[in-house]
Amino acid sequence: MDDTRKQKLIDLGPEILADALLRLSSRVDFVEEMIERLIATPEENLKRFKRKMSGLKRSRRFIDYRGVRNLSRELEMLLNDIQVCVSDPATGLELVASFYETDNSTLERCDDSNGFVGDVYRIDARDLFIEYASRFNNKAQIAKLVLKLISGDEYGARTGLIHHAAEYLPEASIRSMISTLRNMADNEDNEYSRRHDLDLTGSLARQIKDAKLFEQTKIASWDEPPAVALVDIARVYLESGDVDTAYAWLQKIPPGHTSRDYERDQLLLEIYSQRGDTGKLTNLLYKLFRSHRSADTFQALLNVTGDAKRDEIIADEIALIMKQDIFRTTDANFLILVGMFDEAENYLLSRVDKLDGANYVILLPLAKSMESVNLNLGASMLYRSLLTSILEQGRTKAYTHGVRHLKKLDNLAETITDWRNFDDHVAYKSRLKLAHGLKYAFWNKYEVQK
Repeated sequence: MDDTRKQKLIDLGPEILADALLRLSSRVDFVEEMIERLIATPEENLKRFKRKMSGLKRSRRFIDYRGVRNLSRELEMLLNDIQVCVSDPATGLELVASFYETDNSTLERCDDSNGFVGDVYRIDARDLFIEYASRFNNKAQIAKLVLKLISGDEYGARTGLIHHAAEYLPEASIRSMISTLRNMADNEDNEYSRRHDLDLTGSLARQIKDAKLFEQTKIASWDEPPAVALVDIARVYLESGDVDTAYAWLQKIPPGHTSRDYERDQLLLEIYSQRGDTGKLTNLLYKLFRSHRSADTFQALLNVTGDAKRDEIIADEIALIMKQDIFRTTDANFLILVGMFDEAENYLLSRVDKLDGANYVILLPLAKSMESVNLNLGASMLYRSLLTSILEQGRTKAYTHGVRHLKKLDNLAETITDWRNFDDHVAYKSRLKLAHGLKYAFWNKYEVQK
């Protein structure tokens, strides 16, 4: 909140603020609820909390997407009642657990496609549970409570209690939970439920850095572990300090698998770095750099090769970029990044036929970037591509953007003296009107904004 506004409100005095709140409360239910909470005693707020819990469990009223924001605020205030009124961790845990037990019925009767309500359970309730659990000494009782809550988790709103268990439970309690979950998985007939129990077991194993146990849970989940599981196993071994075993698991990924490539490569970077294998590290950094040339991947490469190699790398990359018969915005941006402005424009102009104006998310930033360094012919070709896409698809909702592109082309044309082998702006505009002259809505917008 703006400190100046806050002080001005304070200066108004309590009576004026109280009157304003009361007037507002007659129109806004949320404000009325807030006032009741502020003036109630802790005991009264706890009674209200328990009454609300009962109401949430009984309610069958469906809440559409327009009402879920208010529902989420109501749930947040209920958690706030617990936090403000209860200091005893045992009582706090009991109340948060009762709050969790409303999640299935609440989520079942609302359109929570934006996740507002679910996040209160997944994040806010989890954080408050951890706060109390961290101060409660009977860890075995906490573990038992968490397992009870997890067993009734129909919407995945309670799994955060497992994924953050190491924040409030010692290793001995976590191992006890692992044993219980493994038994549950072994006795589970439903394959989905069995795999869910094993996933939770794996999460606990990872938190106590028991890589072998994590491996066992992953293997138990799959007859033949997919690439994603192999990467997960390798990551946990690396986190546990076993670099060699982590590398061995990554080597099990069959050639040609692309699932989780990025994560695998990031693990390999860490492994090569820890091993001091500069050769493999450099080769992998080159691979990552060439798959996506950017400031970050370039700097990561220079961190290993040294800045003395900068000019040599740039020269080699320019040759490779120009040799390829494709157009990538990342390569054009890289050439601009390293100050090779003429090369960047030539790269684009020789590949104009490969531009797809429908990719406005990546082409528009490139157009603005080229314009910022006076590569106005290249920028014009990008704006032309964007405009052509809008008009060819007849996207009337995008006509405002199209008009903006054409006005930009008008302005850029005044700065361009050499159009090379491209139509100048007059010829281009003539062709544009010939092809799309009947799109009166577009041209009317353009004429109004000229």
